[in-house]
Amino acid sequence: MSERVSVAPGSPLIVRLRNWVGDVTLSVAALQRLAEAGYALQLVGKGWAARLLAGEGWTVHTLPRELRARIALYRRLRAEALQSDPGFDHRLNTVVLPTSFSSALEIRLAGLRGLGYAHEGRTLLLKQALRKLSGQHEMQHDWRLVQALLGSDEPLPPHALLATSEDARQRVQALLAAQGVAGPFVVLCPFAGGTFEKIDKRWPHFAEFTRVAAVEWGVPLLLCPGPGEGDAARRDYPQALVLDGVGLDDYAALLERCALMVSNDTGPGHVAAAVGAPLLSVLGPTDPMQWGARGPGVRVLRVAQGTADDAAQVVWPDVAQAIQAGRAMLEAARSRA
Repeated sequence: MSERVSVAPGSPLIVRLRNWVGDVTLSVAALQRLAEAGYALQLVGKGWAARLLAGEGWTVHTLPRELRARIALYRRLRAEALQSDPGFDHRLNTVVLPTSFSSALEIRLAGLRGLGYAHEGRTLLLKQALRKLSGQHEMQHDWRLVQALLGSDEPLPPHALLATSEDARQRVQALLAAQGVAGPFVVLCPFAGGTFEKIDKRWPHFAEFTRVAAVEWGVPLLLCPGPGEGDAARRDYPQALVLDGVGLDDYAALLERCALMVSNDTGPGHVAAAVGAPLLSVLGPTDPMQWGARGPGVRVLRVAQGTADDAAQVVWPDVAQAIQAGRAMLEAARSRA
């Protein structure tokens, strides 16, 4: 084991979060370890990050759109950190979780000493740059940066539970009561942003599956569309109760209460896993060894892939497989209730 770094309680540390909901959720184990080590985290990320992480109590700053404003934010955080920690400028003081060139450039221009991965010519911009290892789950990459900062080699925990806030739990209770949902319910997430190796991550049988599940499972099916997804949700999934405008903190609290979530490879699926919800993760091209959701209640449903290099060659689970797997998970949830 390498020599441990001694952290004075309350030492400020800036962390540049990743840019996608699923990626930030997978970073929770690393962030929790930094907080446990005594760092006062100053997280910087997209506008939704504060609501996603609200239950953890960390300070989250919204990353501005423009480069000049981003540098100004980092400089302000640096100046505030120096007031409480005169040694801030003499140690690694920023963890850069994204691997983009711009994320490293911004912190360098702000005078910060960054730790991150050597990628896209970032070595000259970071105070310490690690080579990213292949064949690892994305959780492991963030964990490895934290271990480098702490001078430790602790094993990555199998999963990390994301805390939800009491305010969010109360809002969800009121929302369910207003919608007349009193018993067990299932949350569906048929949407997905982005692709996996340029192949669509959305299960093509999700609409048919929803029609069958509505009849066979006998529980309410809830769907929380993201921005711009509401019309498609109501059009393509009329069997589901569509809840518009649910923020990520409330979404996490809703998932914490659900009997089951059925999801594509997408951010809300990772959130469900992180709050301990039973999750049926229906995957096509996505490699679960790299991007699979991590949580105590996760079941991955995926057909083994060959050497697929386009969407036409990807083999997806069929509706009957998902109905059977979901039914078994619902029965297990009922037995625990």
